[in-house]
Amino acid sequence: MTKQYWRGGNMLYPVPAVMVSCKREGEKPNIITVAWAGTVCSDPPMVSISVRKERYSYEILKETGEFVINLATKKLVYALDYCGVKSGRDVDKFAEMNLNMLPSKWIKAPGIMESPLNLECRVSQTIPLGSHDLFLAEILGVTADEAYMDEKGKFHLNDAGLVAYSHGEYFELGERLGKFGYSVAKKRQR
Repeated sequence: MTKQYWRGGNMLYPVPAVMVSCKREGEKPNIITVAWAGTVCSDPPMVSISVRKERYSYEILKETGEFVINLATKKLVYALDYCGVKSGRDVDKFAEMNLNMLPSKWIKAPGIMESPLNLECRVSQTIPLGSHDLFLAEILGVTADEAYMDEKGKFHLNDAGLVAYSHGEYFELGERLGKFGYSVAKKRQR
């Protein structure tokens, strides 16, 4: 096996590709596509997103300290891409992509109705990093699409056709390879 050595760069793939909605009082809401998002804590539940200072949504996020992370699916991948390349300065992304606003319960910014899962977030800290600022936020509430709930109330998020981003391309998550703890679970005796 032969390997090449390169200088440091962002090559941690795949990552979730999400649509982040935000809104300033008296203005239309906006959607920004973020691939640099992640879970950072479970108690309290917290996430982070990294956004370039030049992006239209950056100032909205700084001013309001609120946003909704909307998970993207195969059905939403066109809108996901569009919201990442078009600016909210120029277009109404909700209208252009025929997306419906989902009223939030804990914050003022709306979610995206077509998303299977919406995380309502309040920024607790903004950390300047260089090209991007990291918005560290607490998840105040979650909205789940009942279409992915079974008769026992279990939420089957993996049935939604979730999307990941890897090295400039979008992929639908595929075959399940295992579940947490399967490598150490007791084997059935035959």
